[in-house]
Amino acid sequence: MKRFLVLMLAAFMCFALAACSSDSTESSASASEEASAEATEDAAAEATEEASAEATTDDAAAEATEEASAGENADTNAGVNTTGETITVGIINNPPSESGYREANVKDFEEMFSAENGYDAKTFYSLKNDEQLSAAQQFITDGVDYLLISAAETTGWDSVLESAKENGIGVFLFDRMIDTDEDNYEAAVVSDMPAEGDTAVTWLLEQPLDEYNVVHIQGVMGSDAQLGRTAALDNAAAEGKVNIVVQQTASWDEAEAKKIVEAAINSGDSFNVIYAENDGMARGAVAALDEAGITHGTNGDVIIMGFDTNKWALQELLNGNWNYDGQCSPFQAAAIAEMIMDLENGGTIASKKVVSEEKGLDAATITAEDVDTYGIGS
Repeated sequence: MKRFLVLMLAAFMCFALAACSSDSTESSASASEEASAEATEDAAAEATEEASAEATTDDAAAEATEEASAGENADTNAGVNTTGETITVGIINNPPSESGYREANVKDFEEMFSAENGYDAKTFYSLKNDEQLSAAQQFITDGVDYLLISAAETTGWDSVLESAKENGIGVFLFDRMIDTDEDNYEAAVVSDMPAEGDTAVTWLLEQPLDEYNVVHIQGVMGSDAQLGRTAALDNAAAEGKVNIVVQQTASWDEAEAKKIVEAAINSGDSFNVIYAENDGMARGAVAALDEAGITHGTNGDVIIMGFDTNKWALQELLNGNWNYDGQCSPFQAAAIAEMIMDLENGGTIASKKVVSEEKGLDAATITAEDVDTYGIGS
């Protein structure tokens, strides 16, 4: 009997252990299934977030690309004739041979007012005011739609401009102002020549010289550039701040400038500043100094000052051969073309006078990046 009870107790314990094992396995399987489900849900959520982030990034990138592309197209298409009809313009300018500045200026207008951009451009180039006036009158007779003028001189234009207005021809001034009633032109996109002169003379007077004895080489007399760049130096002389040893025009010509400086050297007059109203004349002056064995630039006996910021001239500053160059922007064509489009589309012009933002560059601070940024030409 006792043995029977022992056997029964052993059988009951085996059954209990089997039941516990089954519950534990089922619990383990359930927990495993729940963990797996949770992990699957987490992975799905994470994948959804990543997909959303990628979509957002891709959309933003695509939008940025579209905006950049639109910006590029806007710049490229600025001023392009969209009327469907060819617009005829008569362009009066100084010849490209005048200087590196003028070469860039002429190129800017010829490229903007091209047949590809919807324009028929008639051009005339001369340094003589009377020749420019005759050409402008002929363009009016020819019936151009617009007349674009960079005048050789500031005076003498009233009659021609009034004739243009009477014939319904819009006039735009570029590079230089003309002394005339502002009703005689639609708008002017120009440099502030008096400000260029003021900036240059202010810089000169900041240089630590005992005295300022200047050889002043002028551009074409009566032009806006000559008048503005001369006025500042004349004012400084009138105030006793500088002594003008020589003041003579070379009409923007490099060879003539060299002759002026050669004559100054041969006369025995003492000078320590060359103030040339464009880069080409400054280069001619430097050639005369070099031939005479007179040093110049940052470590020399003579300060060299020019205007227009041709790239080769800025390189002279960077090399220490020159001291100062005043900026004069040659790029006005796109702004005028946009104004023409405003008028053609029935709009108005926001500003009667648009002045280019310009600066002076100093050999003491100029960098190679400045040469690339501000230099014109090659």
